[in-house]
Amino acid sequence: MKTWLITGTSKGFGRVWAEAALERGDQVVATARNLDSIAPLTQAYPDTALALALDVTDQDAVLAAVRQAKERFGRIDVLINNAGYGLFGAVEEISPEQARAQFETNVFGALWVTQAVLPLMREQGSGHIIQISSIGGVNAFPYLGIYHASKWALEGFSQTLAQEVAGFGITVTLVEPGGYSTDWGTASADFAEPIDAYQPLREGLAKTRANSANGSGDPEATGPAMLELADMEQPPLRIFFGKGLNALIHGEYQKRLDEWDAHNALSERAHG
Repeated sequence: MKTWLITGTSKGFGRVWAEAALERGDQVVATARNLDSIAPLTQAYPDTALALALDVTDQDAVLAAVRQAKERFGRIDVLINNAGYGLFGAVEEISPEQARAQFETNVFGALWVTQAVLPLMREQGSGHIIQISSIGGVNAFPYLGIYHASKWALEGFSQTLAQEVAGFGITVTLVEPGGYSTDWGTASADFAEPIDAYQPLREGLAKTRANSANGSGDPEATGPAMLELADMEQPPLRIFFGKGLNALIHGEYQKRLDEWDAHNALSERAHG
């Protein structure tokens, strides 16, 4: 039996993973900003589910939640930093408040929860930290620049973290989902105030998204996949969730290699 702490479990991926773990008999600390949204988990699994209201941007609340998790279950085997959202807008359109809020949740929220759980995992001599990144954590597309920046930051500190904690028996995995049938791009998102000059770009992107909507993944299918990932003795640092992503990133990385190679002479001249 594993004990999980999962942020952002009110709906979407977080809810699917919490239910999958509970259904197989694991213990789950499910958190969300709205406690009412996760109350059904404790009603259905009173002995193995603990529902806590949590805003991951509140560092004191994060520390308190981890203390409650330890008091109830004694350990945390799997942490899933899932709380986050998308911010849509051209880079020029994003307000300072929106940019800071995006990083507060997607980067600092994951950092605070990770820091709070690490002492317990080090004490245990084991643990698996699963950071929910995105295909947008390894590639970038128009109209999502600050969202991408937040996920690239998450990728960076998590790759460092994996090297720092390996000696304690703790592993780190970045899960990078593609497009799924959730409300990530609608009700759960934030949108910048539009500037007219970018209207043609918005219209083109809307058509692209509409054309690709039929190929969206089924969130329920990620439940068994997450359980399998959490059970691995040697989990990967990075893994995609969804079809077509591996080929997409191979093409993107080949373009980067080609570009670096093409200008390598200038790079080396810059060395002096």
